[in-house]
Amino acid sequence: MPRRGSGFYNTIEYIGPRPQKPKRKNFFGGWVIIVIAVGMGYYFGKPLISSLNANNAEASMEQADSLISTLRTSKTFGNQLAAAALGQTVVSSHYDPAYYKIPYPNGDVPADKGVAADVVVRTYRKMDMDLQQLVHEDMRQDFRPYPQLWDATAPDPNIDHRRVENLAKFFERKGQTLSTSRNATDYKPGDVVVWTLANAETHIGIVVPGPGEHSGEPWVVHNLKSGVKWENVLFDYSIQRHYRFPADEVK
Repeated sequence: MPRRGSGFYNTIEYIGPRPQKPKRKNFFGGWVIIVIAVGMGYYFGKPLISSLNANNAEASMEQADSLISTLRTSKTFGNQLAAAALGQTVVSSHYDPAYYKIPYPNGDVPADKGVAADVVVRTYRKMDMDLQQLVHEDMRQDFRPYPQLWDATAPDPNIDHRRVENLAKFFERKGQTLSTSRNATDYKPGDVVVWTLANAETHIGIVVPGPGEHSGEPWVVHNLKSGVKWENVLFDYSIQRHYRFPADEVK
């Protein structure tokens, strides 16, 4: 039997992984992840927040009727166009991007359906200006400048005027292109604004005055997939283009 002093008991065998020094925490990496998460939350959550804020600021039908009566008596085209736009907010309309075969000219999808572009088209029709016909005739004369985004090989009067990019190109060619600043005084009633949303989709609406004590502010009439609304959301999205049509009316 080995003695205790022989060295047999002097070393205890360890079976298992070799112990390692504890690693120092990377606090910088953690902050980077937090910053990225907050940024993504803001980017994707902003449209929802904007929508909730817009709903809270939504004007009443009584205010719409009062403002429409005032704008209709104006001698400026922009104010009268704004009145026509506001008139759509009192009509129930659901977002519907479906393709419809419609008459030409002055054709329209069912009155209770439509997209953002239909708001603009219907507004101008109240002013005896048929964007369906105007856009179609311009595309027939010169098709190439218009966006080739839908594999179209020729103009289609059923759908061309219902696409935001086509309307934007028409206003660029035939109207007045204005500043896309965030200065409220640059936007007048009747101006047409094109935005890029957070999901990269294009959107379009018409500038109108705000209700009541907000009458000096540029609000918009538009249909952002929830029906035609009168809302204070002009600067809630990225403004890409700003037009005034007809161009000879400088307000």
